[in-house]
Amino acid sequence: MDSTTINAILIAVFSVTALGAILAIILCVASKLMHVQIDERVEKLTAAMPGVNCGVCGYPGCSGYAVALIADANVKANLCTPGGAELLTQISTILGVEAGSIEQKVAVVTCAGDQKARQKKMDYFGIKTCEAAKPLFGGENACAYGCLGYGDCQKVCPCKAICMEDGLARIIKELCNGCSLCVKSCPNKLISIEDAGISVFVACKNIEKGAVVRKKCTFGCIGCTKCVKECPGEAIVIENNLAKIDHQKCKLFNDKQKCGKCAEVCITKCIELARS
Repeated sequence: MDSTTINAILIAVFSVTALGAILAIILCVASKLMHVQIDERVEKLTAAMPGVNCGVCGYPGCSGYAVALIADANVKANLCTPGGAELLTQISTILGVEAGSIEQKVAVVTCAGDQKARQKKMDYFGIKTCEAAKPLFGGENACAYGCLGYGDCQKVCPCKAICMEDGLARIIKELCNGCSLCVKSCPNKLISIEDAGISVFVACKNIEKGAVVRKKCTFGCIGCTKCVKECPGEAIVIENNLAKIDHQKCKLFNDKQKCGKCAEVCITKCIELARS
């Protein structure tokens, strides 16, 4: 190998080494200039969170809520219902703010149509999940608005607060922490998160006319308006053939005297008293 070739190789090696050193220096300087100081309280808050990442607080996961609490003093500390009072105490301690109180939330299944009450329109032999059954003509039940009965909600519940009874999802109220994961899993949108203190709810989502509903499910709302007429708190209206309860009005009336009149007079018994 002649001297010219050796010089060329050395020049190449030195050039690459020098370029690497220059880039390393640039990266070091950039890391210093662009470094973002992370508040250690974010890590403490994230570690304290339940970790279910349900989004019920309105932020993208537990870490998102932790960041929001630090970034904005107006963000409330009591938005995480799954964490409950214990988490609220931890948040208030970390942030140095007053604990306040947390409103307990629970899931509510707005369907009463179990296997005894509902009619079938076909036999379904596919994958036994609600998500799989829904695209096939709305499932095997005649009522396309009701519980499909395959327990997708039960499978995602981290608290084991959902059981299946006669093909119908039921919430075990004392175990539910209001995380809302079941809400996202239900293709018929039958589950909602409500205040734990609600007195009654309409266990039906079928908006078809009463005569049609009765042929499909004996527990379906037929829009008869009897509950509207009998409600002393004027908390019920009929919208799209379906009874709708204003829980705020209902609560205000029930704070003065216990009622439940609507559940008592409901012809099909689709209005249920909230289970304790």
